Amino acid sequence: MVDSSREKLPRHIAIIMDGNGRWARQRFLNRINGHRKGIEAAREAVRACRELGVDCLTLYTFSKENWNRPAHEVHMLMMFLESHLKGEERNLVDNNIRFRAIGSIADLPEGVRAVVADLEDKTRYNSGMVLQLALSYSGRDEITHAARELAVRVRDGALNPEDITEDAFSDCLYTRGVPDPDLLIRTSGEKRISNFLLWQLAYTEIYITDVLWPDFTRAHLEEAIRDYQSRDRRFGLVKEIGVAG
Repeated sequence: MVDSSREKLPRHIAIIMDGNGRWARQRFLNRINGHRKGIEAAREAVRACRELGVDCLTLYTFSKENWNRPAHEVHMLMMFLESHLKGEERNLVDNNIRFRAIGSIADLPEGVRAVVADLEDKTRYNSGMVLQLALSYSGRDEITHAARELAVRVRDGALNPEDITEDAFSDCLYTRGVPDPDLLIRTSGEKRISNFLLWQLAYTEIYITDVLWPDFTRAHLEEAIRDYQSRDRRFGLVKEIGVAG
């Protein structure tokens, strides 16, 4: 069983949802079928995190690098995304979930941008779990964006260079206002973070599973959380074992 007490439960879980294409290939299906099944897995993860009491869930949905995929696949992904988000409005509102999109949102097709803006507006005052979708997202791009914003403030005289602190930098990131992830889950067995939340993952616990994302269930999520709860998070400190008398 997962320990759902506030001090044991990760406040923020981030997931790199990897393996849709391999899932489809193993079944001799088109990659689009894998993405469609992956959307179902994402919906289950959102529901499970809300029911467990997780404060924030961030899903790596579409990276900047993903724009380099075949044009027809990208087009279908955007169609799926727009349709899925439209269909989730009632679920988000009824379950008090606040929706946010992080990344270079201006890169997205007009229809997707419109749905994203509408969902953010309609859930703005929801006080339950925060659901963040990383769309056209790049960790390096996010850091560059934050550095540029701070540079403009310094140039305009609104900020002194010596006042640029970690907190000031964090406040310029897309994720401003939510805590850094406590737990990062990556599916499909890949052992890299793929340009995801590079600043925010400094002290995040990482859990890697060989399960492909479309097969990822609530049971797998709870297994990852139990593993997280078994770890000793020291944040660079040394745990004192004993003092010689």
